[in-house]
Amino acid sequence: MATILNETEILFPDPSDVEAARAVSRSLAGRGGSGEVDPLELRDQATGEVLKLPPTAYRALLRILYEFGQGHAVTVMPVDAELSTQQAADLLNVSRPYVVKLVDDGALPSRKVGVQRRLLLGDVLAYKKAMYERQLKGMAELTAISEDLGLYDEPSK
Repeated sequence: MATILNETEILFPDPSDVEAARAVSRSLAGRGGSGEVDPLELRDQATGEVLKLPPTAYRALLRILYEFGQGHAVTVMPVDAELSTQQAADLLNVSRPYVVKLVDDGALPSRKVGVQRRLLLGDVLAYKKAMYERQLKGMAELTAISEDLGLYDEPSK
């Protein structure tokens, strides 16, 4: 089943799709254990023509199959797609006013369409990656401080 939301198609897997996606995903994931994958070939049943799937499309297909196998809905969007502040907030798992503050502070670039702000998906994803890296760095620092203070030592008996 598919739904169109803000000109983006969202694909929802049927229960039969979930099982099929799991099986195909397991089969395809087993190819090329060395990291190098031979191109996936598809045969057009009508013409018999053999088509080779580009490696990046192959990785995208694996990701879609994995998500379908988990029962998750999937959408494919170009990174230059524009998002509303609410869509960006949903993607970042923060509030819409926080996204507006990020835009106003210059942390996230945007453009105005009338009174509304529009953000590029690529910019939002880059911010999300940077935010995640800052969180990892902060957790590593807290772990190091805790180790220095002996908080990870075995409790005395």
